[in-house]
Amino acid sequence: MVAFAGWSLPVQYRDSHTDSHLHTRQHCSLFDVSHMLQTKILGSDRVKLMESLVVGDIAELRPNQGTLSLFTNEAGGILDDLIVTSTSEGHLYVVSNAGCWEKDLALMQDKVRELQNQGRDVGLEVLDNALLALQGPTAAQVLQAGVADDLRKLPFMTSAVMEVFGVSGCRVTRCGYTGEDGVEISVPVAGAVHLATALLKNPEVKLAGLAARDSLRLEAGLCLYGNDIDEHTTPVEGSLSWTLGKRRRAAMDFPGAKVIVPQLKGKVQRRRVGLMCEGAPMRAHSPILNMEGTKIGTVTSGCPSPSLKKNVAMGYVPCEYSRPGTMLLVELPSGPCF
Repeated sequence: MVAFAGWSLPVQYRDSHTDSHLHTRQHCSLFDVSHMLQTKILGSDRVKLMESLVVGDIAELRPNQGTLSLFTNEAGGILDDLIVTSTSEGHLYVVSNAGCWEKDLALMQDKVRELQNQGRDVGLEVLDNALLALQGPTAAQVLQAGVADDLRKLPFMTSAVMEVFGVSGCRVTRCGYTGEDGVEISVPVAGAVHLATALLKNPEVKLAGLAARDSLRLEAGLCLYGNDIDEHTTPVEGSLSWTLGKRRRAAMDFPGAKVIVPQLKGKVQRRRVGLMCEGAPMRAHSPILNMEGTKIGTVTSGCPSPSLKKNVAMGYVPCEYSRPGTMLLVELPSGPCF
C-alpha cells in the first residue's frame, strides 16, 4: 500500500505486477479507483458552466454519452483531464483526478458561484460513491451475468444507471484507463464491498493495483496527469488536439483558446511522442538525445512493457523529431538506449 492524495492505495495484490498486467490483457481485472473525484453539475445552465472551463463540445453530447476533456488555463496549460457525461437524468456526471481534487473542486465551485451571481441556474454536488473499474477483454461477459441491461447496447463512452449484482443505483460507464474494453462502475458506498465480492467470485476476475494500472495505460499511450501533461503543457503539445470540439475551436470560447487554436494551424515547439527501446528501461526524467548526442527532450513516463517484451515510454521532443520511426537516444545510468 502507498499513500496518494490522502488515500492509502494498493500497488499490487498477491499476483506479481507482470502477472496482474497480463491477466488484464487476457481476462479482466478489478481496480478500486474510489479515490477519483466524482461530481454532479446540476441546473439548466450546467453545460454553460462546463464549457466555460473545458475545451470539449459538451452541448453536442447525446443523453448518457461522455467524452474525455481538459480543464485549461488562460495560458493554454492543462489543469487536469476529466470525463464528462451528459446524463439522461438531467445533470453532468464528472470524474477527475484525485491528485487534483482540491484544485478541480475549487475551479468548479468558483465558477458555480460566479454564474449563480449572474442569476444562472447551476449547482454542484460531490458524489460520495465508490468507483470500481472492471477492465479486460472478458469484462463485459463477466458483468453481463449481474445486470438485466444488454451490455452490447452500451458502446464505448456511454453510460447507464442499473442494478449490478443486486446493488441498485449503479452508474456503469463503458470506458477505462487500460486500453482494453471495460467499465467503470460508480456504486453507492454501502454496496461497494458486496459488488466487488460478487465480481471476484468469477475466476476470470482478479484484483489489480496501481503498478499494473500504470503499465497498462502507458502501453496504451494514455497520459498520467502531473507526469505527461500539466499546467505547462498545451493540448496540442500533448498530442490531445482531438479533445478540442470543432464548434469550440471556431468560437474560441474556452480558457486559453487564443494560445491553443493558433497552435493547431501553426507549429508548436514540442510534442508528446511514444518511445520503444531494447535493453534497460527508460524512466521519467531521463534525457532524450538526438543521434548526435545533443539533449532535445525528456522522458515523462517509462517502464518495461509486459505485453510487448520491450521498454515503452513517452516524452516530449521538438516537432522535427516527432515523426513515427525517428531514431533517438535516451540517456540512462547504465548508458544510452536506442
